[in-house]
Amino acid sequence: MHDELTAVDIKKMREELEYRITELRPNLIEDVKVARAFGDLSENYEYKVAKQEKNRNESRIRYLTAMIKTAHVITDHSTNDTVGLFDNVKIYIEEDNEEQDIRIVTTLRQNALEGLISKESPVGKAVMGHRVGDRVKVEVSADYSYIVEIRAVTKGNDDESLPISSY
Repeated sequence: MHDELTAVDIKKMREELEYRITELRPNLIEDVKVARAFGDLSENYEYKVAKQEKNRNESRIRYLTAMIKTAHVITDHSTNDTVGLFDNVKIYIEEDNEEQDIRIVTTLRQNALEGLISKESPVGKAVMGHRVGDRVKVEVSADYSYIVEIRAVTKGNDDESLPISSY
């Protein structure tokens, strides 16, 4: 399976990967060496924490390397009047009788708490390619769906201001 990411996503991942390999990894290796010198490893909390941080960094390096290797680079081809990638969209959720402002982003930059909704999410899939005034069905599961109305679309672009997700 290939993740659909933008060129900016790939650039940001490469920058983080470079930092983790050239700067963070040597520091974490040194931290492990220093903590190991404190003595008895079975009761050495500093050593345990240093090893965990080093392992977390190595895991992130493997993750970023795999993501870059398998990524499929995409660009937004939406028209001026349809919802596309990085657009700000005002939706009206009928069953809750409320409006919500969202921005459609790649999976790597999603953050629902900040209104950054993945194009792969149920809401993202539902609104992509639609226009102001369209009512679309958001299918959350086989048992649950709801209707949203697209109230406004402000075209956006991939301005590099959105960070990539960490885990």
